[in-house]
Amino acid sequence: MSIKSLSGQTVLVTGASGGIGAAIVERLAEEGACPIIHYGRDRAGAEALLARISGEGFLVQADLSAAEGAFELWRRAEEAAGRIHALVNNAGIRTEITIDVGPEAWRKAWQKEFQVNFFAAADLCKQALTHFKAHGGGRIVNMASRAGQRGYAADAMPYGATKAALVNLTKSIARSFGGAGVVALAVAPGWVRTEMAEDFIAKFGKQAAVADIPIGEMAEASEIAELVAFALRPSQCSLNGATLDVNGGSYIR
Repeated sequence: MSIKSLSGQTVLVTGASGGIGAAIVERLAEEGACPIIHYGRDRAGAEALLARISGEGFLVQADLSAAEGAFELWRRAEEAAGRIHALVNNAGIRTEITIDVGPEAWRKAWQKEFQVNFFAAADLCKQALTHFKAHGGGRIVNMASRAGQRGYAADAMPYGATKAALVNLTKSIARSFGGAGVVALAVAPGWVRTEMAEDFIAKFGKQAAVADIPIGEMAEASEIAELVAFALRPSQCSLNGATLDVNGGSYIR
């Protein structure tokens, strides 16, 4: 029997049509929350997810790679749901780019990655903070990464940099708005068994992915979802400012 610890809570989850985002939505629904499912292009996946939670939620489309995408998303979410109690910034991309490319391609890759992974999240945090201050508080969970804490591979440096910035933003929000009833924290997974991870395994083998993970396994999306739901419980105020590592012991190498 599920614990309905999030009953009455409306939660906006970005990048929710598949992978970790979909797992988060399903877990939140199990615990009584009403999810706002954001998707960029995969409407079919978002609709299937809504059906899996018995239609108890909202669908909102927005392109977070566009400069105004996050503001448009928040406006649509607020119009659909009214009061929003929590924001989960889960949407993200990972671009492979090497130092051998030209300046234009280099800047384009960094700009795109920062737009989706960081600027859109920061814009949504801004809107959420204004909303929360006017309605008695709220929660923000930012999906960071092990890559943001220990650095990342040479062909994907933009990804690690965006996640490091997201961790710092989370701590700034926690310090600045905790007194206004806002709780903000980051979740920093290592490898999680998603479609992207399966593509990596198919190309390089499982051992290449788990070689530096002491437990020898990737995390499951359901583990991340369970942790996010726990962090959103009203009882967990003292997690404000925390970064929760979910990496099988591979933080320091």
